[in-house]
Amino acid sequence: MRRRNSMETDDFYLSEKGYRVFTEAYHLKRGYCCESGCRHCPYGYDPKTNHQ
Repeated sequence: MRRRNSMETDDFYLSEKGYRVFTEAYHLKRGYCCESGCRHCPYGYDPKTNHQ
């Protein structure tokens, strides 16, 4: 059985389809917006307008 480390529980979770979904905590630790339209972006980026 695979053990989970703290990064897995704090920084992302797996979606129903098996994709990694990064949490708001991960984005804040990274320190900047990647402008990819992430689901939990704390920086307010809007991919429709391409602005924060």
